[in-house]
Amino acid sequence: MNITYFGHSAFLIEDLLTDPFLSGNPKCGTTPDEVSCNIICLTHDHDDHLGDAFEIGKRNNAVIVAIHEIAIYAASKGLRTEGMNIGGTIIVGDWHIKMVEALHSSNMGHPAGFILKHREFNKTIYHAGDTGLFSDMRLIGDEGIDIAMLPIGDRYTMGIKDALRAVDLIRPELVIPMHYGTFPAISVNPWDFKQDCRVEVEIFKPGEEKDL
Repeated sequence: MNITYFGHSAFLIEDLLTDPFLSGNPKCGTTPDEVSCNIICLTHDHDDHLGDAFEIGKRNNAVIVAIHEIAIYAASKGLRTEGMNIGGTIIVGDWHIKMVEALHSSNMGHPAGFILKHREFNKTIYHAGDTGLFSDMRLIGDEGIDIAMLPIGDRYTMGIKDALRAVDLIRPELVIPMHYGTFPAISVNPWDFKQDCRVEVEIFKPGEEKDL
């Protein structure tokens, strides 16, 4: 499975893009017109997550997958959308997409995370979105998570200490830290997280592509 990290919480996983905060991201060297995708999953509508989603979505004729209220707004802008809500599951293209809880804030609807499964790859990915630690992460772990993308930047999300506790609840095979280092307020060292984590940790540089 091919994964490219653009910084912050933005990943391209095969043809599925998450939270594409590119043009306003000081750590990202990729421009929106360089990204091709078929699906864009949005965890919430803060500027550093909604980012360039509408521009990329229109250029690629991609489907925006988001909480109902964001999907309604995106549709009003002429975008293709699939609205959903916490606990729901949909199939878009080759992807089985389940929306799960996240503890955060949002201007429209409820913040969310996603459990993602591709038809051709034997991997289950959990993109936590922006969230604090919550005990029901154990239920997310019951889904059999292979790769967990977890925020570690603190202040607006979990910090390293709580992200390590989240790993114990989720029980993934591999963790990819995200949502750190973009701005001074969330400057933490991902290697500190890796050093103390009980499972394998893959640290991406913005713009880096890996086959996992």
